[in-house]
Amino acid sequence: MDLAYSLSGFAVGLLVGLTGVGGGSLMTPLLVFLFGFKPAVAVGTDLLFAAITKTGGVWVHHGKHNSVEWKIVGLLALGSLPFALLTLYVLKHLSTAGKEISGVMTYSLGIALILTALALLIRSALLQRAKKLGQIDDDHSTEANAARFKRFHVPATILIGAVLGVLVTLSSVGAGALGTVALLFLYPKMTTVKIVGTDLAHAIPLTAVAGLGHLGLGNVDAVLLGSLLIGSLPGIWIGSHLSAKIPEAVMRPILASVLLLIGLKFVLQ
Repeated sequence: MDLAYSLSGFAVGLLVGLTGVGGGSLMTPLLVFLFGFKPAVAVGTDLLFAAITKTGGVWVHHGKHNSVEWKIVGLLALGSLPFALLTLYVLKHLSTAGKEISGVMTYSLGIALILTALALLIRSALLQRAKKLGQIDDDHSTEANAARFKRFHVPATILIGAVLGVLVTLSSVGAGALGTVALLFLYPKMTTVKIVGTDLAHAIPLTAVAGLGHLGLGNVDAVLLGSLLIGSLPGIWIGSHLSAKIPEAVMRPILASVLLLIGLKFVLQ
């Protein structure tokens, strides 16, 4: 089964490299439906998996492209990290009280997948709108002059972070696609590379805190985590190189449709 986990990690890594969609929306349903893991274990393991695999991406974005708006990362984290900890506290309390948390996590996972599918469908429209607005030059792309809500952009960003903190902790889904769409909406004039870099930088502390919290709850399978990492890293590398050869207009609607169907299955089961 270790080989099967690694092959699954490779397949998910390949799709992540091809589409740019976070592994959570692909990996967690795969672990639940194909391998029969409990939702809590699938979510907890995938969160640590995401924290490790995303670190390399931030190194590239910050070191080579200088494409991380660290102040926005801080604002998002100001909302997401406390709410992630609060969510973990609630899950621990429910577990200690003997209440089943699988149902809550399954439903949350379904909602997150549906939202991710919708985010994938509207992301292109938001990107086109940003281009029409005229993305500002990198040297002047501060969060203030790129923001949609001007003086309200600080509380709006913190609020988005809080929502992501709860959703990601419950489902491991949302830090990628939903975070990107939220930033595109809040900061329509920020360059695309900074949107991606900033979202990626925020996802690391969020998934790390949530993942370590789930580790403390006993929701992480160490053998599974190692096997997934062995397969996913080459998969992401190959997928990234193939991505230019497959039109985004073809891949994203197909992927969004699959995620929507899986999300509905989670919600309705």
